Amino acid sequence: MTASGCGSFVKEYGHHLDADPAYRVKAQRIAAMTKDLSEVMPDSAARRSAGAGRVAFQSPCSLQHGQQLRGRVEELLQRAGYELTSVAEPHLCCGSAGTYSILQPELSGRLRERKLSALAAGGPAAIATANIGCLAHLQAATRTPVRHWVQLLDEPSGSAENSAP
Repeated sequence: MTASGCGSFVKEYGHHLDADPAYRVKAQRIAAMTKDLSEVMPDSAARRSAGAGRVAFQSPCSLQHGQQLRGRVEELLQRAGYELTSVAEPHLCCGSAGTYSILQPELSGRLRERKLSALAAGGPAAIATANIGCLAHLQAATRTPVRHWVQLLDEPSGSAENSAP
């Protein structure tokens, strides 16, 4: 899965469909096969590029809490030559959380501003994340480019500064 929120949900299919005799076994099979992109991305995929730029990584709740995957994306970005900035309170939500940003817009906005402040503190050229919902939510309130982390690995020049919106 390339989106951590989707991956988190699909990995739970077996649980969600446990009471359904027609789909229980199929759901368990799909859940067992589902992997986040960071779990299957080989180290060699991170092309080394000296001075690729400063990046702040926003680890989505679905990646760090839902799937319990921490540190792998950061490792891949560093192997690719990116300098990761320090982010205060990395465990806190950005405020997107699926429909949460629609149902609780005021609280969602406050969470987003708090997260963007923490992400901007290190002066990154770009913000990387692993979930499309977080990406869209954060990009709506900042001029700093927000990208899926794999886009940074795919940059021809390996530079966060050259990432087009």
